[in-house]
Amino acid sequence: MRNLLLATAITLALATPLSRADDSKLPDIGSSAGELLTPARQAEYGGMMLRELRNYGYLLDDPLVNDWLSTMGTRLGSNSAQPQQKYTFFMMKDRQINAFATLGGYIGMNAGLVLTAEREDEVAAVLSHEISHVTQQHVLRGVERAQRDQIPILLGMLAAVIAAQQAGGNSSGDATMAAITSGMGLMQQRQINFTRSNESEADRLGIRTLARSGYDVDAMAGFFERMSAAMRGNEGGYSTPDFLRTHPVNITRISEAKARAEQMKKDTVLLTTQTPTGVLQERVDPSTPDTSRDPLSGGNPLLPAGLQLSLPGTSLPRGPTGQFDWARERLRVLSAPTPSELVREYEGLKRSQKNGLTDPQRYGVAIARLRDGGAGGVAQALPELQQLLQQYPDNLWVNLAVGEAESRSGRHEDANKRFDALLKRLPQSRPVALTYARILNEQGGVAAGQRAQAMLRPLLARSSDDPVFQATFARACELAGDSSRASEAYAEAAYLNGRPEQALIQFQALLKQPGLDYVSRARVDARIESIMPTVLEMRRLGVHDPEMSRN
Repeated sequence: MRNLLLATAITLALATPLSRADDSKLPDIGSSAGELLTPARQAEYGGMMLRELRNYGYLLDDPLVNDWLSTMGTRLGSNSAQPQQKYTFFMMKDRQINAFATLGGYIGMNAGLVLTAEREDEVAAVLSHEISHVTQQHVLRGVERAQRDQIPILLGMLAAVIAAQQAGGNSSGDATMAAITSGMGLMQQRQINFTRSNESEADRLGIRTLARSGYDVDAMAGFFERMSAAMRGNEGGYSTPDFLRTHPVNITRISEAKARAEQMKKDTVLLTTQTPTGVLQERVDPSTPDTSRDPLSGGNPLLPAGLQLSLPGTSLPRGPTGQFDWARERLRVLSAPTPSELVREYEGLKRSQKNGLTDPQRYGVAIARLRDGGAGGVAQALPELQQLLQQYPDNLWVNLAVGEAESRSGRHEDANKRFDALLKRLPQSRPVALTYARILNEQGGVAAGQRAQAMLRPLLARSSDDPVFQATFARACELAGDSSRASEAYAEAAYLNGRPEQALIQFQALLKQPGLDYVSRARVDARIESIMPTVLEMRRLGVHDPEMSRN
């Protein structure tokens, strides 16, 4: 009962002021919100939330989908009001239409929102809106209004978990999941239940970010209008999407978005470019600096006038990535509740569309068959994917799927040649490296493990917060016979998956291995020192890893 009261007290203390947020006004430029939590502390809480989401299976960690989302988000973030802000974009499995921003630049999007969107510009419009919530510190201001001396809503969720675990019995697992669901509902629906002025500000800045990034400025109003119309067209029993609860849409807001879009179009120039795949049209703001130029070219007074420096990769492409349709179908497969429901969904799409399934939808069906794992599914998927490859020889999504199907059908040499060619063309591609390494791990053997380990090692430095990478690298090291490096990577994966207690025990056990060299021992000692405070705090609150408790 004491823990239950604690959970209730923290939840109410943090949530109640936010429910009255409409009565407050935006703080001025001198807001004290930035003094409440330092940027490092905000990032810590954001990372904490992300690990908890993984722990309870809410996240959809797919290399291809994450790469697409991060590419789009980074493109938008670089054109936002604070391009120096670090953003972390992640996808949720939930098919509810929702997106949210939280502390530290962490921005989440539900699979349902992408499945509802008709084009990438609409997804980008939502992301640019959420990015504006981050740049204007709306989340931090909400926390400040809630209670200055308490940590963010995540601890309300953790306290609810404590209460559920203390209840004990066979139903404690269900109670824990219910507590997490309630906590997440609070975090998504109350924490970001911003004031009307916050929403207006995010719309205004978001559409500017959208235009600077080369996306269609009409997409924001169009997406909101379509969702609002869907609500009006459904009677009785229709559940309002979470996104519309946290981002209420009315006629005034849609009209304002349309007016802003028209004004943005008046201030831009429409450029038309002939490309090998067709005609590309994009709007460019003449007042926006040309980001395609080297920022150091002719603009650095410390350099001689005639000296021109070239820094490749200093600019980001503009406009849609061209991967939306493929990403949406992959998400449809990965977020499906059951295989049978997915089959019915594709059958419904086939009946409702005049020309049957589109090519990306055919890709989705093939991916679904690959995921079945049986020889029959692979045998059906490979011919379909090979036909798509003839139509789209440079499509990364199709190429990776073909290589996966070839390997699982026993054609290891063909698959490895395909992956080697992709790796040569895209040496820094996370989806290529992780998919190839996973396939090599499936093939098994010391040689395959060594190949995967050598391929992933150069990417290790920038993958410290990637649990999929760490788990894949761990398995490759295990196959290659490098047991200590495998143990270290498995421990990192456990920590990133929201299991710090397991990670701590694994790191402590690793120190007892006699073959551990000085550098590895120092690295492990540092990780133990950094993880220990988290574990002690969770133990103080009474939060224990359920798997550790069972063992």
